[in-house]
Amino acid sequence: MTQPQLTSTQDLPAPPRVVIITGMSGAGRRTAAHAMEDLGWFVVDNLPPSLLPQLIETVRRGGQDRLAVGLDVRSREMFDQLPRVLAQLEAQGIRKEICFLEASDEAIVRRQESVRRPLPLQGGGSITQAVAKERRMMSGLRADADVVIDTSNTNVHQLSYRIGHIYGSGDDQNTRFLIMSFGFKNGVPVDADMVFDVRFLPNPHWVPHLRPQTGLASEVSDYVLGQPGASEFLDLLQKLIATVGPGYKREGKMQATIAIGCTGGKHRSTALSEEFAARLRAGGVQASVMHRDLGRE
Repeated sequence: MTQPQLTSTQDLPAPPRVVIITGMSGAGRRTAAHAMEDLGWFVVDNLPPSLLPQLIETVRRGGQDRLAVGLDVRSREMFDQLPRVLAQLEAQGIRKEICFLEASDEAIVRRQESVRRPLPLQGGGSITQAVAKERRMMSGLRADADVVIDTSNTNVHQLSYRIGHIYGSGDDQNTRFLIMSFGFKNGVPVDADMVFDVRFLPNPHWVPHLRPQTGLASEVSDYVLGQPGASEFLDLLQKLIATVGPGYKREGKMQATIAIGCTGGKHRSTALSEEFAARLRAGGVQASVMHRDLGRE
């Protein structure tokens, strides 16, 4: 009788790239997981941390090379399991990345009230007490995260776009840059790696025929880019990225967010973000653009 042939470890495919999606309740973990699935990742949500090594091995044997796992560490027992499990993966040489989603207290409270569901740690207390407790519990995990996305001022479509920018570019090991325009009146993006203020340029808001248009219109863009200092600013920004980009790559930082802000995020920051991303792409750098506050004015 012929004995079944056992598959040796050497015959198995390489371990998959593993991204752990976690963060604050109400910050968009499920939206991020759905976006990863749309990008072709093998996605498992609501997995207890203790089952992660088994899942990775199963996915590896199935020949999948990209695995995204939504970890819900809302209970103390499950949260306490996570450091041990992550250490086990590291000892096995399995590459894992942590994508941490967060939002302001105000945003989480607003979202929870709209869906009329209590937070996991709320119990008989208030929503704000539950948020504070969860934020303390998750602080160490946030500090260890490879990617932190603040969704306070982000809708589901913008979050999906950011996930696509970070995790939809295959295995290219060069740093990818997201150029984000924003308005200071709506708050500074706390998850940006660099923030630049372009309010030193004249505001098209005060030009009557430009006011209703945005920085995406050629007339507004030409006006902004033609102002003294605009081209020099972009030249300096390009030199900065040429300096820090290789350093990011050496340190394993796969994505970086450059935020460019004006007063409302409608004219100056939008035009300059589009132009800067175009310059980066022309130089062979992966760059995409997101206009956080366009349409909010």
